[in-house]
Amino acid sequence: MKIGEAVSKKLLKICEQRNISINELSNICLLTQSTIQNIVSNNSKNPKLLTIVRICDGLNISINDFFNDDLFQKIDRED
Repeated sequence: MKIGEAVSKKLLKICEQRNISINELSNICLLTQSTIQNIVSNNSKNPKLLTIVRICDGLNISINDFFNDDLFQKIDRED
């Protein structure tokens, strides 16, 4: 699995767990809806770490909590 796909799946999982929409997630994280939508729809193949940090800040979780998921155990290298 590529990193962009794993991040997308993780965000969808968080939205489902918290019962929030992509739009609500973007508002919580102070990011544009298009930024979140591009990540979730896997149009952003390699999301910036700063964007992920902002998402984590908005969700009040650490970056470690975000990446502490089986989704990130076997990431395919993207050269």
